[in-house]
Amino acid sequence: MSTSTLAGALDWLVGSSQGPTLILGRSSAAFASGLRGRHRLTLVDRDRDAVSMLLRRAPSGLPLVAAAEALPLAPCSFDRVLLAQSFHAYAPGLALSEFARVLRPGGRLGIAYTVRDDSVPWVKRLITVVRQYDPHAMSGAYGTDALTALDESAYFPHVETRGFRHWVPIDRPAMIDMVARTPSARRLGEEDRRALLAEVGAVYDNSARRPEPLLLPYRVTCWLAEVDHTELTAPLDLPDDGLHITL
Repeated sequence: MSTSTLAGALDWLVGSSQGPTLILGRSSAAFASGLRGRHRLTLVDRDRDAVSMLLRRAPSGLPLVAAAEALPLAPCSFDRVLLAQSFHAYAPGLALSEFARVLRPGGRLGIAYTVRDDSVPWVKRLITVVRQYDPHAMSGAYGTDALTALDESAYFPHVETRGFRHWVPIDRPAMIDMVARTPSARRLGEEDRRALLAEVGAVYDNSARRPEPLLLPYRVTCWLAEVDHTELTAPLDLPDDGLHITL
């Protein structure tokens, strides 16, 4: 994420809150950097090296090696829980109940995903070229489908979304290298691989306005949901014909 895109996304996800914030996962490092010095941060990942990397981004944060689905944290401890690019890697039912448990009343869960914008004409042309060799290439499976679990969660009944545009400059060698490193290109024979990369170079030549590089477009989509603790505190109502156990 660029600095301006990160600032816009964070401003929306965090708002005026200055309370304690939980940052989950190595892929949320940009959030840790953006909030360092402004919030009391707890930095969590199940991998120790990942936690160390987060701590380098926010040295005053509290490091914690733990799974998102089983957080060793007291209930109602945080104003915000933030994560980027990683929600699909968790067990959604367990993770969402843990996020709800550690959030204070009125606390919010913020999730961000950066996804390539394939609606731009030159990107469409590039995808068409690559899919001549592999119909499934550049399919854009980023993990955002997992967010249906948030939409259906009783712990977070009201979900808002907002998108932010992000443009990444890319020159001709970098675009050719980007395609060359894909699994699709690596599986090709040498002759087909050379032909593919030549066509990728032609897409660049016909799309760029030299000496300016092309701008690879991305959309940063953010989800923001306020916690509802009703589901955590509701009494258990058994039906009249429910099972009775007598000891």
